[in-house]
Amino acid sequence: MTDEPVKPMATDTVPWTEFSHGDNFALRYRHLSTAMGPQPYKIGVAIEELPAGKQNCPAHYHLREEEYVIILSGALTVRIGKDHHVMKAGDFVRFPPKSPHEHCLYNHTDEVCRYIIIGDRDENDVCVYPDSNKVGVTALGQRFMRDHKDYWHGEGELTGKKPEA
Repeated sequence: MTDEPVKPMATDTVPWTEFSHGDNFALRYRHLSTAMGPQPYKIGVAIEELPAGKQNCPAHYHLREEEYVIILSGALTVRIGKDHHVMKAGDFVRFPPKSPHEHCLYNHTDEVCRYIIIGDRDENDVCVYPDSNKVGVTALGQRFMRDHKDYWHGEGELTGKKPEA
């Protein structure tokens, strides 16, 4: 911890980090909380861009962490449990802790969707992945999966994409 005061920063000075897994999962993000320096933080804030036809992560819910998403530009489909909702610029959603309704984001459009994601950071979170029957436990700064399964085990389908009628 430093005694220096925190100073404002321009978000466009934070470099993008790109992420992808297989054919269905991808995004790029600017993690604003970590860009503010080495001080510990309780709330994570990131700007994310979800490419067309991609999902941000496997559908999941947290037992201890809470998340918020605010759409800045473009549109996407948010899956909450078995329901799918289209969100556009200006829309907001909250994923409360202990909710048994899994969530994920899927970009159903032909354009990139940009949004802000905010979440509290709990060092002892439990994350449930109902589609692949996994449970992840975070403790001591590390993630552990039940039965020693890899995070991506059983994940390959676009579960955030609304089923065709």
